[in-house]
Amino acid sequence: MNSLYTMVEGAFAPARFLAIVRDFVFFPDDSKNSTEIVCRYPQYFAATKMLDNICEHLRPEGDGKGGTYFGATGCGKTYTMLFLSRLMMLRRSEELGNPTIVLIVDREDLDNQTSELFVTAKRFLHDENVRSIETRGDLAETLRGRESGGVYITTIQKFSEQMGLLSNRCNIICISDEAHRTQTGAGSKLMITEEGAFTRFGFAKYLRDGFPNATYVGFTGTPIDETIAVFGPVVDRYTMKESSDDGITVRIAYEPRLARVLLSDDEAKKIKEYYDRCAEEGSTEDAIKESQRAMSSMEVLLRDPDRLKKLAADMVEHYERLCGEKPGVVQKAMIVCSNRPHAFDLLNAILAIRPEWGVAKKAENESRLLPERLEELESLPKINIVATRGKDDPRDLFDACGNKEWRKKLDKQFKNNDSNFKIAVVCDMWITGFDVPSLAVMYIDKPLQRHTLVQTISRVNRVFEGKDQGLVVDYFGIKENMMKALKTYGGDDSGAIDDLTVALGIFRNHLAMIDDLMTNFDSSAFHMGKPLERLGCLNRAAEYVQLSKEFQTRFMGLTRILKSAYQICFPSGELSDHETAMSQFYMAIRSIVYKQTKGDAPDAEMMNEVVEDMVRRAISCTGVESVIDVDGPEDLFGEDAIAELNAMKMPITKFNALMKLVKRAIRDYGRTNRVKALDFDERLRRVVTEYNSRDNLTFASEVVSDFVDSLSDQLVDILRDLKDDERSFEKIGITYEEKAFYDILVKVRDDHGFVFEDEKCVALAKEISKLVSDKAQYADWSTRDDIKSQLNMDLTVMLYKNGYPPEWDEEVFEKVMDQAENFKKNDTFK
Repeated sequence: MNSLYTMVEGAFAPARFLAIVRDFVFFPDDSKNSTEIVCRYPQYFAATKMLDNICEHLRPEGDGKGGTYFGATGCGKTYTMLFLSRLMMLRRSEELGNPTIVLIVDREDLDNQTSELFVTAKRFLHDENVRSIETRGDLAETLRGRESGGVYITTIQKFSEQMGLLSNRCNIICISDEAHRTQTGAGSKLMITEEGAFTRFGFAKYLRDGFPNATYVGFTGTPIDETIAVFGPVVDRYTMKESSDDGITVRIAYEPRLARVLLSDDEAKKIKEYYDRCAEEGSTEDAIKESQRAMSSMEVLLRDPDRLKKLAADMVEHYERLCGEKPGVVQKAMIVCSNRPHAFDLLNAILAIRPEWGVAKKAENESRLLPERLEELESLPKINIVATRGKDDPRDLFDACGNKEWRKKLDKQFKNNDSNFKIAVVCDMWITGFDVPSLAVMYIDKPLQRHTLVQTISRVNRVFEGKDQGLVVDYFGIKENMMKALKTYGGDDSGAIDDLTVALGIFRNHLAMIDDLMTNFDSSAFHMGKPLERLGCLNRAAEYVQLSKEFQTRFMGLTRILKSAYQICFPSGELSDHETAMSQFYMAIRSIVYKQTKGDAPDAEMMNEVVEDMVRRAISCTGVESVIDVDGPEDLFGEDAIAELNAMKMPITKFNALMKLVKRAIRDYGRTNRVKALDFDERLRRVVTEYNSRDNLTFASEVVSDFVDSLSDQLVDILRDLKDDERSFEKIGITYEEKAFYDILVKVRDDHGFVFEDEKCVALAKEISKLVSDKAQYADWSTRDDIKSQLNMDLTVMLYKNGYPPEWDEEVFEKVMDQAENFKKNDTFK
């Protein structure tokens, strides 16, 4: 009854019903059976709201930012673009000046997919000039001479520096699909090579050079900061949860099955010692962190033969069991790997277990298909790698990847439910903008995050007969990133540019100070010279900066803050060309000086080679484990557990129960005070190590009991001390959040042995708590480099003003970030 009431009051309201019948029922030109496509309600609202916003921001009176549509992946954004195009062409044509509509995608497969729909909509759009642009020459010839009308689909890669101005008309509307990728790169980047210093621009810059007065509209399921900056604020949204609740997409289920690789403690210690030596030799902190990030997901771990063997066996067993549960339902699968060699190794490991999957045929059971359906099929193996070739690939990998025609064949056959091709092994292709409704399960063995993660897992959310959910099986450990990404893109407003005014003020202030500092240096060759002349100017500038130690220190300090502010401001599009050029000039000088003053210290690439070799010698695979607690979490603080503990007379059992209790208490304390929790965790480790050594000693049973009881007493002491520490903030006169930052300041002070009174630590901890609380109000703050850079700057200034020794700024910042992320993860800051 409620749904009927909603339909009557909503869709059947007279004005809305007339609008739907008039503009939101699509009959394709090539329809052989009078197929009609009626809009879904999010498509109706999105198209009408976007139309109003485009008209409001139309140039020359407006800013040309037509707005962003945030629509869940799989909700039918291409049809929304079609309905929006009709509204512009028919309902607001006079206001928009009989517009020319250019739909821009960033991949050929999306070009084909969009073109297939739009070329069947010429009657719907009341325009015969609806087609895909084939070449750059076609693009120039078609749009340079056109004054109005027409709907054209093209890839953004067709826009280049040589293209230049195509049209300065104001009645051009550019609609960008997947507006979180190449569509936002309108700014410049400085690239330095041995051949000189070059300024490079993204395709989006050349697009705007071609249509300087156009109005730009963005469609995406995962908007990022740059999306909002380039296209304008989100005008309408339709979230993944709404899409799933409405049945437009199916829900996504998550199953963790981690393929663990162990690294020996001794080898891990050696790797840490190696990084420490690199730091002493002058490797930059950024280079060390870059190497550590690369090594945490390095290829040598993922491609370990023993690991791949176990992984392949588990995937085969899992997929066959999944198909066995619904034998009458087509269930295609996708395996996502980190790179092409990884994908090829895993493909071969699977074929070693199921060689019959490598036999090419048209269908699993060709006798069940009619001749006309068999004619549509190509003979293919059940499992194939889908990737582009590399010119230096080994011959077997090169042959397996095939050419462009081969990949087109794979694309077409994977979308055919009758085809024998059921499992695609991919790394970058097909993980975004690729729709196969029968794709039921995705096996992930690749580090993913943010919008790429959401786009990837959304491949399995399409509706298909007999499919009640899409399954994501995680072998890598992406859950934390997935939850962050879903929180960011699942419903709440995201991508807003926060604190931009403050960041711009800091940026411009520091840029002015550096300008004053460098006022006697002639930088004209950098701005007007050829690449080699620009490079020579940079080298002379680096020499100039190092003329005196005081000058060098001041320049490096100012450019460090400038760089942090630049990272926040540059994506917003608020910087002028002059500001961008000058900041890139100064940052390039800083980079040269840094390299010169650090000597032959290892860079990230050199460290990667050494550490990768160390890891290769030390890894071992423990197999694949399902990370699902069948019995549910155990309540170790319940009354029954405490009573059972007090009644225990067996010392080892009592010790184990106490150990669980202490672990739980430390873990809970770690949610509010990470530094102190680590101290208690170290005490627990010493007790456990002592307990594990009991097998090396010869004891009478009575002595064993006394020994274990003494360890249990130590555990009780840890618990008592932990509880006392939890309440200690009251005695100090601060909150428990402030106490966590107080402990960081005290620990860094005590570890390095400098003087900084406790009273000062209390006052400074209160200021840090306020600063972090302010930054943590944004849902995605911990994943955004701009906010973290701002926090780093503010914290550095705060420590300096309070007299805290600057040598330990970065250590304090890292510990504050760890603690702040703990707070945010556990919803401490509200």
